[in-house]
Amino acid sequence: MKFDLMSAGADLRELQTRARRAEEVGFSGMVLTEASRTAYLGSAAIALATERLEVGTGIAVAFPRSPMVTAGSAWELAEASAGRFHLGLGTQVRAHVERRYSAEFAPPGPRMRDYILAVRAIFRAFQGLERLDHHGPYYELTLLPSAWSPGPIDHPDIPIYVAAVGPWMLRMAGEVADGIHVHPLHSRTYLDKTLLPAVAEGAAKGGRDPGDVRLVVPVFTVVGDTDAEREPLRAMARSQIAFYGSTRNYAHQFDLLGFDGTSARLNERLKAGDTEGMAALITDDMLDHFAVTATWDELPGRLVERYAGVADRLVMYFAEPMCRRDPELWERWGQVARSVRSS
Repeated sequence: MKFDLMSAGADLRELQTRARRAEEVGFSGMVLTEASRTAYLGSAAIALATERLEVGTGIAVAFPRSPMVTAGSAWELAEASAGRFHLGLGTQVRAHVERRYSAEFAPPGPRMRDYILAVRAIFRAFQGLERLDHHGPYYELTLLPSAWSPGPIDHPDIPIYVAAVGPWMLRMAGEVADGIHVHPLHSRTYLDKTLLPAVAEGAAKGGRDPGDVRLVVPVFTVVGDTDAEREPLRAMARSQIAFYGSTRNYAHQFDLLGFDGTSARLNERLKAGDTEGMAALITDDMLDHFAVTATWDELPGRLVERYAGVADRLVMYFAEPMCRRDPELWERWGQVARSVRSS
């Protein structure tokens, strides 16, 4: 498995410093989320600062950008990185797309399917394989004069990964995407009982091998050699699980494990502004399902045990903030990275 660092972005020069350090200690790549900073500029900074580190958006918000804008950004990043870039796309949620970006959202699943196919059609046109002629239910693209095309590049086969959680989106990803950005709130039970069967169903519809659909899996890690070291990370994991779990779309993650009604209770406390109460609802049993707890020496084996044969890439959700607080942890994370990659 490949072993990546998750980043929410930063000042671009600082991001380059972190990327060089990640490459130096042994990470496979960096995955950039898109929140307060754009994922594409950060990806460019990383690509230009490193030689081997792979970089991907995980995820970039699709709908506020036309497929042409997204394809153009991805094309330049593939060229700048010499093929080290993958394009991770997500829908975001309706409120953000409609009220923050003022863009069309519904229906998110079919719209994303058309978006992926449109971006692929643009890639083929950029490479000169065919003229641009995409006619989908949401996107129509038929004009690409040569003066506006970036032209062929050496690494045109840019993998497109999609954020998918529910069965419909998972089936769609299995049918048309190169991979899936798994949600950080997941259990191995969810992967085995929900995600993998839905991907296989979609792959069958598309005449594909399910094994060709790669999984990028962010992981909450509670790591330290003493309880005192692990406790702040345990609290961080509880808070993050509670935050994600308060969204009703993710209620099935708890229900699948027998923790029925947890999402509704989290949502009630969220509306009351009780963030401490939200975290308190995440029991030790839940934490064991949604996070990996270990000493530093145990962590590589625990990660391999849980995800071998399922994940193509593991993405460490807490590693970057840990290293910002204590730069000596870069080398500890590098040891984990090298061990997992060699397993």
